[in-house]
Amino acid sequence: MENKTKITKSANRMVVLRNFDAPVPQVWRAWTDSELLDQWWAPKPYKARTQIMNFIEGGFWHYAMVGPETEEMWARFDYQSICVHDYFKGKDSFCDADGVKNEDDFPGMDWTNTFIESGEGTQVRVEITFKSEIDMEKIAKMGFIEGFTAAHQNLDHLLKSGAVR
Repeated sequence: MENKTKITKSANRMVVLRNFDAPVPQVWRAWTDSELLDQWWAPKPYKARTQIMNFIEGGFWHYAMVGPETEEMWARFDYQSICVHDYFKGKDSFCDADGVKNEDDFPGMDWTNTFIESGEGTQVRVEITFKSEIDMEKIAKMGFIEGFTAAHQNLDHLLKSGAVR
């Protein structure tokens, strides 16, 4: 399966749709359990490494994308709203190893991830909004669309392996 990405420049919005061959509870768990996220979130040859994750409203996920030469790019996702097995919303930002956000050099993004039962599987709808079209273009030029597609391919493999219950 492939990601379907729609970019609406006038609204500074990117919507990514992806279908997974697993029930909502399994896909939800893969998105909300740090041990599972670390197994699929980063596009190869990168790996994700969670420093802390507190999946509650007001909590956050602080993690590094670790490259093949052990270089690190840090990020954090601040959870704003959670409805179990339905959706979660939050702010995704680049940061340093201490979790201090860096929105001057790298734009932050508002995410809404929705999980929809689709036949025997799950459709995940990720809506990302940006402060400006320039911010959205900057993230796209960094390879976000290709990297997110590769990460979803990792998630497909993880779900098919039976590691997510």
